[in-house]
Amino acid sequence: MKPSAPDRPGPSRRTRAWIIVLAALMLGGGATAYTLRAAAERGTAAAATADSGFTLDQGTGVLHVRDTATGRVARVDPAAPGGRVAGGPTCDRFHTAGGTALCLRRRPGVPARTDTLVLDRRLREVRRVTVPGTPSRARVSASGRMLSWTTFATGDSYAGNAFSTRTSLLDLRTGYLVKNMEQIPLTLGGRRHHAPDVNYWGVSFAADDNRFHATVSTGGRTHLVEGDLRAWSARTLRENVECPSLSPDGTRLAFKKRVGDGPREPWRLYVYDLRTGREHPTAERRGIDDQALWTDAGTLAYGRGGGVWTVPADGTGAPRLLAAGASSPAVPAPAPSGPPG
Repeated sequence: MKPSAPDRPGPSRRTRAWIIVLAALMLGGGATAYTLRAAAERGTAAAATADSGFTLDQGTGVLHVRDTATGRVARVDPAAPGGRVAGGPTCDRFHTAGGTALCLRRRPGVPARTDTLVLDRRLREVRRVTVPGTPSRARVSASGRMLSWTTFATGDSYAGNAFSTRTSLLDLRTGYLVKNMEQIPLTLGGRRHHAPDVNYWGVSFAADDNRFHATVSTGGRTHLVEGDLRAWSARTLRENVECPSLSPDGTRLAFKKRVGDGPREPWRLYVYDLRTGREHPTAERRGIDDQALWTDAGTLAYGRGGGVWTVPADGTGAPRLLAAGASSPAVPAPAPSGPPG
């Protein structure tokens, strides 16, 4: 028979007291962290809400921008104080067309994530998609049916090669979401292209909501891509084209072309004629890093140096500052009757 084990002394009163205190602190800290996180998420959601009365239905030719000082979407109005009327949602990137708006907003915390908010003409949230990365590009088709957005999965600039993007497509009519455009088969130089370094960004939709143009980067080079969603295919058309923007009549593309190797905005704004294959620079000779917007058939708007500028698309004229302390220009084109598409 084994001898019984000697009694072991239990923790002292002081030790037990410290254990209780530490447990309380840990529970309290967890509760506090949860409360703070929940409050931050509620505050973030509230910040995305537009003020009552601030909608997309505010006249033809209206231009919306992201106000840099507040982060909120504003309506450009030269007669208003500061040249604009604030009151829209808080976004890091914004675009609107056809009665639909797309608002990209970075979520707090690590790793980086982005909330993609789909908003109706009254700027009320109708869908939300959360994706990895930080906001980069946002685009809505003219009908308001097709949406695309790009985030930086790694890096925060297109100037070098140390970045990776993730570009998504959403069809509001069917609800179908393409989480990553890299799923679409790519033809490069007449051959099916497979590579781990393929990155898409800067989508621009055609009027039929089926065809699109975009940028693809692979092998250290950028290419203009034409895609067909019904055929589920994409093919490269030419090199050194980034962030294409299709004109309202579908005949021209505004894009940024790399003209230097510097680390800061080594691009210049060009226009490419799809029928003739000819291109020409605009009168904006300074570097830009934005996806230009056609405000009408002959005028481009773009962000540069902390402001929104305009320039004629035909290469004449001169750049003109439209809104200081602003970015993400967007023209809320009239919404079609009925649901998008």
